[in-house]
Amino acid sequence: MGQACDRRAIPEIARESRWLTGDGHAVRRIDWPAPEGVRGSILFLPGRGDFYEKYLETLSHWHAQGWQVTASDWRGQAGSGRLGRDAVTGHIDDFATWVEDLGTLWKHWKAETPGPHVLAGHSMGGHLVLRALAEQQVDPDGLLLSAPMLGFTAGGLPDGLMHQAAKVMKALGDPRRPAWKWSEKPGQPPEDRAHLLTHDAERYADELFWRQARPELVMGPGSWGWVERAYASMRLLATPGLLEAIQTPVLILATDNDALVGFKAIARAAERLRDCELVHFGLEAHHEILREADHVRDRALKACDTFLNRIAGAMEAA
Repeated sequence: MGQACDRRAIPEIARESRWLTGDGHAVRRIDWPAPEGVRGSILFLPGRGDFYEKYLETLSHWHAQGWQVTASDWRGQAGSGRLGRDAVTGHIDDFATWVEDLGTLWKHWKAETPGPHVLAGHSMGGHLVLRALAEQQVDPDGLLLSAPMLGFTAGGLPDGLMHQAAKVMKALGDPRRPAWKWSEKPGQPPEDRAHLLTHDAERYADELFWRQARPELVMGPGSWGWVERAYASMRLLATPGLLEAIQTPVLILATDNDALVGFKAIARAAERLRDCELVHFGLEAHHEILREADHVRDRALKACDTFLNRIAGAMEAA
């Protein structure tokens, strides 16, 4: 399923550029132009340590389905600079900075693209787009989330206790220092990392290809500052009434086999949202559902296409 795509080349039709945050930080973006008979526009944000090159296949699929498509980095990762003390560790002062950045991008992107407008995000990107919606920094017609980071699988203790522990670790040294060991070889991902992300060896190898072709994309662990702020942001989304007030249609793709983000937290969030469909995967899927083996990815894309058709149909009927 999906449009044939060279996953290791930027499509000729797509254009890479940069946009400026409110404080002048330059952030990368990539745009597929409006196709003939455009049905609407999708803005996609990747996860922590991620980059949009990994999702060229899915973004091209959505474009082939009639959508104008844009994807963006987050400041401080991929090809948009670093905020830590080295070129590998991912750091942020506060997730609110990213939410504000997204609000800035959304305002300009929405004004220059045809509706309806759909906001999509994977992992940390899914967390941030959901938070931006909850805080009314964005107003999409639909929200599409892939394995959103709403809880961690590590620790086994309540988020409140884990957050307190992260505060202590953050205070014990430079908040920008890495929070976990990444690899014996600096700049190289651990050998078992593929088993956390996807069953598809070729799609995983695409990521390694892009890391070699564009070394600026390489990122390793998060900082202790990132970890502490992540817990704070996830606990904020757990505030009673916050998600319940969202009326925007939401589609969530998630697997209970995820070794990075907690499925139970995702399921709880889905129950709190007024208009939400949770597409539940099991052992057949790891964290990167949109980069999984074909039988998993095809099911995910079918769910996405059905959801996007609903959003486009609602606009057409209005």
